[in-house]
Amino acid sequence: MTLKHKIITKCRELDIPMVGFAPAQRWDTPLFEPWIPEEFRPRSIFPGTKTVIVIGLPVLLPIIETSPSILYHELYRTINTLLDAYGYRISLSLIGEGFPSVWIPRDGYGSISVLKEKPLAFFSHRHAAFLAGLGTFGINNMLLTEKYGPRVRFASIFTAADLPPDPVMKGSLCTQCMQCVEACPVKALDNREYPEGLTDKKACAERSEALYKRYISPCGFCIKVCPIGEDRKFFNREDCGIYDEENTAFDQYHRAWNHVRSYGGR
Repeated sequence: MTLKHKIITKCRELDIPMVGFAPAQRWDTPLFEPWIPEEFRPRSIFPGTKTVIVIGLPVLLPIIETSPSILYHELYRTINTLLDAYGYRISLSLIGEGFPSVWIPRDGYGSISVLKEKPLAFFSHRHAAFLAGLGTFGINNMLLTEKYGPRVRFASIFTAADLPPDPVMKGSLCTQCMQCVEACPVKALDNREYPEGLTDKKACAERSEALYKRYISPCGFCIKVCPIGEDRKFFNREDCGIYDEENTAFDQYHRAWNHVRSYGGR
C-alpha cells in the first residue's frame, strides 16, 4: 500500500469525506489575481514542505439553515475541533512513517477582534483546497465543492513526503446566480471598492463579532443560500425559494428554524 493510499484509508476510517493532495510548488505559479504572497506559501511557513494534504468536513445544510443560531454555532465549533484533531493525528502518522510533518490549525487567528484589525490568517486553507483539486472559488470568495457547495471547512497538513498530486479542478462551479450577494446582511459581497469575488472583510468580521456576543456566530448566510452542491438534492433543498420567509409553501421549515433561533442565545 502506498503512503498516499494509507492516508486516504485513514481519512475514510475517521469519516473524513474530502481529502486532496497538492505539491508545494503549485503555490509558486499564480493562477489568478490577486495571488498568494510568498510569505503565505507552505515552504515559507514550513521549509522542506513537499506536499500539502487538505482535509474537509461538511457543514450540514439543515443545521446551517437555522443560522444565526446556537445550533449552527455548536456545529461550527465541533467541526473546527475535529479538523484540528484529525489534522494533528494525520501529521503524527506521517511522522511515524519517517516524514517531518506539521498540522496547520483551522483558524489562524486568536479572536474576531484581532481579525478586524488584520483580516488575514497566516495560511489560507481555501486556496490550499483549490490547489489540491477539491473545488473552485465562487463569487462569495468561498471554495465551492461538487458534493457540498461552499458548506465545507478545511484544515491542512504540511509534509516532507513527496506524494502524487491531485489535479486542480478545471472550470468553475459557480453559476454567478448572485444569491450569496443578495443574502449578505451587511452587503460584504456587494462593495464596489472590492474586486469581483472578494469580500469586505471588515464588515464580515464586525457581523461575526456582533453574533459572537450573542453566542450565535457565525453568520453563514452566503453559504446557506448557495445552490451548488449534491447535499441540496440529498436534503431535498433544490428549491432555494425555501429561504424566502414569505413563501408559505415552506412554512414548516420556517417555523422549525425560528424555533431553534429563539433559544440558546441572546
